[in-house]
Amino acid sequence: MNHDTRTGSDPDHVLLRTEGHAAYITLNRPEALNALSHPMVLRIEEALTTWADDPAVELVVIDGAGERALCAGGDIRAIHADARTGGSASADFWRDEYRLNALIARYPKPYVALMDGIVMGGGVGVSAHGSVRIVTERSRVAMPETGIGFVPDVGGTYLLALAPGELGTHLALTGAPVGAADALLCGLADHFVPSAALPSLARELAVDRVHTVLERHVAEPPAGSLATSREWIDHCYAADTAEEIVARLLASGVPAAGDAADTLRSKSPTAVKVTLAALRRARRLGPLERVLEQEYRVSCAALSSPDLVEGIRAQVIDKDRDPRWSPAALEAVTAADVDRFFAPQGANELRLVATASSQEVVW
Repeated sequence: MNHDTRTGSDPDHVLLRTEGHAAYITLNRPEALNALSHPMVLRIEEALTTWADDPAVELVVIDGAGERALCAGGDIRAIHADARTGGSASADFWRDEYRLNALIARYPKPYVALMDGIVMGGGVGVSAHGSVRIVTERSRVAMPETGIGFVPDVGGTYLLALAPGELGTHLALTGAPVGAADALLCGLADHFVPSAALPSLARELAVDRVHTVLERHVAEPPAGSLATSREWIDHCYAADTAEEIVARLLASGVPAAGDAADTLRSKSPTAVKVTLAALRRARRLGPLERVLEQEYRVSCAALSSPDLVEGIRAQVIDKDRDPRWSPAALEAVTAADVDRFFAPQGANELRLVATASSQEVVW
């Protein structure tokens, strides 16, 4: 049986259907690189909740319309407008988005994410917490938040904190995108499948078991770059402070490390320091839910930071690529400045309950 499900608001931006024993979610805003809106998040959550209890649905597949992106993140123009006016729409969006991230991570059925093309920010949140994560030669996976004065969220600090050595710290602070091989190395994906095979793979999932379909399509990815950079990355990013990380990168004598230092120094100094603190705290917090709760505090605090408005202005609104960060240098960001982002919010706290892990799902 093949039918469309159209419930809730904004139905054309999230297409839902079932075929055979599979349910399919297609993010359908190709002109916006399938960026997530609040109604889209609610629609996905509603569908997943329904399908979890539907015995006819044995697995869920998520992909993006077009060939450019699964999802390039959230609607940061809306966040910019909200931050400028001191509104609460962004906080409301993040609350539901992070709940969705937790739901995906604990989903009781296989959740197959086709991470083709650009997968950034919120796109990582709806894919990299799944139980079966597939990248292609076109995949570009990143958490680029420090470039807009923000901090990796949607469970990004959880995922990057788990990456081998200090690879996650490098990706979080610089916002650098990675291809298929490096996404696999960092634990952001599980399998490589050539993009040309994705339509067949998606169709076969309607009638076959996940592991059987994967056996037919999984291949070796093109070589990445991070595996051969582990020595300088692990040494430099193990430093106690962001200032020392930059110093080690510059002193290493490795051209790629010098480039990383230049990239890092172009990001919001406040966001860089808060991101480093968030990653290291994430390593001690335990399950994803605790990290998402921390990220919610950090994200809400960022709404009142001048760097978020300025970063989005420079990168997205005016596109002059010349943000004026405040403070303008890492050395000027104090410990108190960083601690403010982690302050409890009382009644406004996000509280999530951990349930059975998606890793217990039988494919």
